[in-house]
Amino acid sequence: MNKISNYILILSLFFLTNCGYEAVLNNQNYQFSINVNNIKGDQKINSLIINSFKQLKKNEKEYNLSLTSNKEKLIISKDSKGDPSIFEIKINVNYVVKKDGKILIKNKIDKKTTYNNITDKFELENYEKTIIDNLISEISDNIILSISKVSE
Repeated sequence: MNKISNYILILSLFFLTNCGYEAVLNNQNYQFSINVNNIKGDQKINSLIINSFKQLKKNEKEYNLSLTSNKEKLIISKDSKGDPSIFEIKINVNYVVKKDGKILIKNKIDKKTTYNNITDKFELENYEKTIIDNLISEISDNIILSISKVSE
């Protein structure tokens, strides 16, 4: 009985590790490209969003995109000394997608996250950068997905 259960365990682990997981956006072959026309707001956010569109290949279907973004860093909680203990970063992006002068999508994406303060300021700055990059990646993916739904 012990050998049979070991074989079943090994086989189940084998099948579970080879489940075929693939990232949704990485392997998509989108049949459109995005041309960014109008940019307002936070330059770093906008440039990271635009860089994420470079993965899309040039195609006949080209959509024009206008972006307006901003970022806020708020103190949510303070400790007994009055020093910040919990922060919140909010990123807001308004975007308009046009094709042939016609507005197809007009949307607003708000992403936010909270995190604890770190005493090492260099480490805190790197952690905030990572958080911002992740939020911007989610926003870029949402924009691409919304355009892909219209493109179908």
